[in-house]
Amino acid sequence: QVRLVESGGASVQSGGSLKLACSASGDTAIIYCMAWFRQAPGKEREGVAVIDNGGATNAADSVKGRFYVSQEKAKNIAYLQMNDLKPADTAMYYCAASSTPGCGVLFAAGMTEDFEYWGSGTQVTVSS
Repeated sequence: QVRLVESGGASVQSGGSLKLACSASGDTAIIYCMAWFRQAPGKEREGVAVIDNGGATNAADSVKGRFYVSQEKAKNIAYLQMNDLKPADTAMYYCAASSTPGCGVLFAAGMTEDFEYWGSGTQVTVSS
C-alpha cells in the first residue's frame, strides 16, 4: 500500500555531506514513522534514524551529532542530512515506514520488525 523511493546517494570524500530523500506514495495516511537504515557489505542492517508523525526523532549513537532526519509531511518526503561523513558510513541506505503506533520508541529500542514498507536503497560511498 505504501511505496518508498530513495534518492541522493553518491560517492563523497571523508568529511563531506550528503542529503538523502525518501518519497512516499500510495496509502501514506497509515504511516506513523519513517526511518533510515543502512547495510554495509558483510555487516548486519543498522537502524540510523527515525521520525514519527509528530516530528519526534531518534538517531543511532554512531551518527548522533552528524546525521539529522526531517520530513515534509504534507509532501510525504523524509530526508536524511548526513554531515562529516566517514568511510565507516559507507553502506546502502534504505528508507522504511511503519504503520505501528509507537514505532519511534520501538526503533529506539532496536525493535524494527514493524517497519513493513521498504525502498530499494541508495548507495553512499565515503572515501578517505
